[in-house]
Amino acid sequence: MLIKSCNGPAVRLLQAVGMLFALSLFGCSDPETTESITLVTTTSTRDSGLLDELLPEFKKQTGITVKPVAVGSGQALELARRGDADVLFTHSPAAEEKFVADGFGVGRRSVMYNDFVLVGPKADPAKLLGMTAIAEAFSRLAAAQTPFVSRGDESGTHTKERAIWLVAKIAPKGEWYIRAGTGMAHTLRIASEKFAYTLTDRGTFLAQKHQLELAIICQRDPLLRNDYSVTLVNPKKHSHVHHAAAQKFAEFLTTPSTQQLIERFGVEKFGEPLFFPSAK
Repeated sequence: MLIKSCNGPAVRLLQAVGMLFALSLFGCSDPETTESITLVTTTSTRDSGLLDELLPEFKKQTGITVKPVAVGSGQALELARRGDADVLFTHSPAAEEKFVADGFGVGRRSVMYNDFVLVGPKADPAKLLGMTAIAEAFSRLAAAQTPFVSRGDESGTHTKERAIWLVAKIAPKGEWYIRAGTGMAHTLRIASEKFAYTLTDRGTFLAQKHQLELAIICQRDPLLRNDYSVTLVNPKKHSHVHHAAAQKFAEFLTTPSTQQLIERFGVEKFGEPLFFPSAK
């Protein structure tokens, strides 16, 4: 009788439930809810807190998990060239255009922009406060050999800094010129500790300024505009990339609802937006 009862409908139901539970433990759930993509992006999108707003919303809408790798734009592009990413979200326009021209990227589109600012000690030892001509401000820093911390990491910020030195016709060198080789948040902390100046995107500075002894010194020069774009890794170069899911992420960034989210980001906490939408 005991053996016979083990074949009853109630036992078979319990066995079926147990099997479903075991399958779920081994990852046999709906593939749509477990799909993931690798995003290579800049430290500014991470350090500003923007990714913390965007990625959960994308997961909520699509079920796709985004695994971000936040590095300088130069390193992000190199990772993508090797096929170690599905999509890029970077702010180095010339390098991005070359990435696409070389056949490694497709579907590049504008997402947002903010601007770079020169920040420095609140006492402003170089007496630059209020200046709008960034190349002239750099010239004064070099002439006085006032400490300046460079990202020095081939990031979009580092690329912009080098472009400004080029306009100023100066090749910075000497003990006053400090190469950090770090992300934006860490570079800001180094500048704060050393009572030095540095170039930063406005968004990261606003997000970090509560722990820094730094103030905005020079801003609003048109040369300081900072454009961010999303670019897909070309599946013809790397067939293993998750192109369809990456394309959904690019479309998500440029939809009106996400553009509005970007426009509102930072207003409540900082009194001003950290980024401005630019998708068309």
